[in-house]
Amino acid sequence: MVQSLWDNKEASKLSGGLDELVYRSNIIGADRRVCNWGGGNTSSKTVVKDFRGRDVEVMFVKGSGSDLATMKAHNFTGLRMEDIRPLMERDEMTDEEMVGYLSHCMIDAKHPRASIETLLHAFLPFKHVDHTHPDAIISLCCADNGKELAKEIFGDRFVWVPYVRPGFTLSKMIAQGVFANPKAELVLMEKHGLVTWGETSEECYAQTIKIINEAETYIEARVNESELFGGVKHQALPEAARKNLAAQVMPVIRGAVSDRKRMILTFDDADDVLQFVGGQDSPQLSQVGAACPDHLVHTKVVPLFVDWTPNANDIEGLKAILKESIAAYKEQYKAYFERNKNDGDVMFEAAPRVILIPGVGMINTGKSWAMSKVSGALYHRAIAVMRGATALGRFVSLSENESYNVEYWPLELYKLTLAPAETEFSRKVAFITGGAGGIGSETARRLVSEGAHVVLADLNLEGAQMVAVDINEKHGENRAIAVKMDVTKEEEVISALAATALSFGGTDILVNNAGLATSSPFDETSLKEWNLNMNVLGTGYFLVAREAFKQMKAQGVGGNMVFVASKNSVYAGKNASAYSAAKALEAHLARCIAAEGGEFGIRVNTILPDAILQGSAIWNSGWRNERAAAYGIEPDQLEEYYRKRTTLSVNIFPKDIAEGIAFFASSKSEKTTGCMLTIDGGVPAAFTR
Repeated sequence: MVQSLWDNKEASKLSGGLDELVYRSNIIGADRRVCNWGGGNTSSKTVVKDFRGRDVEVMFVKGSGSDLATMKAHNFTGLRMEDIRPLMERDEMTDEEMVGYLSHCMIDAKHPRASIETLLHAFLPFKHVDHTHPDAIISLCCADNGKELAKEIFGDRFVWVPYVRPGFTLSKMIAQGVFANPKAELVLMEKHGLVTWGETSEECYAQTIKIINEAETYIEARVNESELFGGVKHQALPEAARKNLAAQVMPVIRGAVSDRKRMILTFDDADDVLQFVGGQDSPQLSQVGAACPDHLVHTKVVPLFVDWTPNANDIEGLKAILKESIAAYKEQYKAYFERNKNDGDVMFEAAPRVILIPGVGMINTGKSWAMSKVSGALYHRAIAVMRGATALGRFVSLSENESYNVEYWPLELYKLTLAPAETEFSRKVAFITGGAGGIGSETARRLVSEGAHVVLADLNLEGAQMVAVDINEKHGENRAIAVKMDVTKEEEVISALAATALSFGGTDILVNNAGLATSSPFDETSLKEWNLNMNVLGTGYFLVAREAFKQMKAQGVGGNMVFVASKNSVYAGKNASAYSAAKALEAHLARCIAAEGGEFGIRVNTILPDAILQGSAIWNSGWRNERAAAYGIEPDQLEEYYRKRTTLSVNIFPKDIAEGIAFFASSKSEKTTGCMLTIDGGVPAAFTR
């Protein structure tokens, strides 16, 4: 049952009016069983002073492109009711006319464009109105016998409105239905949702929750778990097997769905998903159509339901089926577009947004982790609706043509234009070793600032997590994740790259940066010291690059590797033979990988920094004292010593190296591979030749 989230203690702190509307909207959106992400709208009619100090009746309504759960006061639009009420006398009004008219009714030009369903709120004679998409209500409204069942639940207290796309006509139909039924307490919108109202914000919210629970109680009394979705056809694989399969196939899926631009993927094996993908009737049920018009832009009309019998050992078989199935889905989507397109329509990407795999779960696609999760969240709601509708009768959806017209509806597409413009590293995933350190953390921040998602791999998990938390606070949930990894341990490297695939779908950018440094005269260099340098700087770089190469190759959309080597890669540093030899190995390994990666669109380049003391764990260890001793100076004199030996008389900082890495990882260097870029302020002895 849906629980009321209204808190009188919190509500008492509000100043009323718009503040209460924000509060009510947020608690409605907090429970996605009540309202979809981005969907639904709320309103409040009140009196405010206009710019001349006159009392004016104003309706505040949710603005276009916002989400009830997170919206604030500035996301609402205020409109003068005296300008809107005369519209009730009109017989018809196009979407374009409605949008243009409402723009003249706004009390502040800075407010967002009003919701598509503004007139629904304005035409009803109530101070507070909620329009929501509750699972239980949509289950009823998407059942073939929904109207008849509504009479059993609500008696004569409801108004049933046949499906009409939101706009002037639907708004007027709802108002007329309410005026014609003095006992009306709610409106049921066929294949769409619920409208409720009240004289106060609290009363309106309470009515919304009450009506939802009446419907839910009725539905749950008729649910037979053993027969849901036709009964069980496929049991879920064990959790470890599910996640292993998903990690193995997600790079393949990512490549197959990334036609025009890369997509970010997310994996979901929640209980309701596993129950649905294992259902006997689910392959057919999933293809009936969308459970709610609001879903279409983010989930497409139907998901891809993969015809595969769960087998934890059939990874290659699943990969092959996925490639074929995604290709077939895209052809079907293109045909759907051609059958229904209107003049001027431009087809979206044809690949699926929701992929359902029996025994494994659901994989979602989107331009970012956040938008991929939105697709998944909306399909959870679709599963809930199909669960309820099939318990009541037969699940029905919109016609194909109406589904298309909603998916490509200009008023719905307008919301997408409100999203920030994509930047250089949008849709890209960067795997950064040594992510907790100075160069690694600065590189992560630099790439994320232009849209990347990053994985911070480091032995120092706590440090990497701190960097990730800082990035996510600034740029949004899950833009950065941290994984513990020792680059010298093959199983940990494989596991970390698998975690990357499971989190985002694959890898586009590898920054091979983890490091250490030791200093000893050659004849005092121990085998232990030699092996330490070779293991971390040689073998470690090899292992990480190899696993990233596999993912990039599986994706089939290219990739970038940037090795962070050293000026010592080309300069024989005094008292640093083990370190210098290992750094030379890195630089040449990068060129070797570049030679093999070209045919797959994988570029590999190397940065040669020098003396990055700021934020470096290496320089805070014995290395500082050792290098100072090698130059016959005190440790605190190193920064000045290094500055003076450069031709530019500068110190080098992590942000300088991050800028070089960003250049190599970007489209600005798209025709460059096997290259070395020195960022050392100009050390003549290290000039490449």
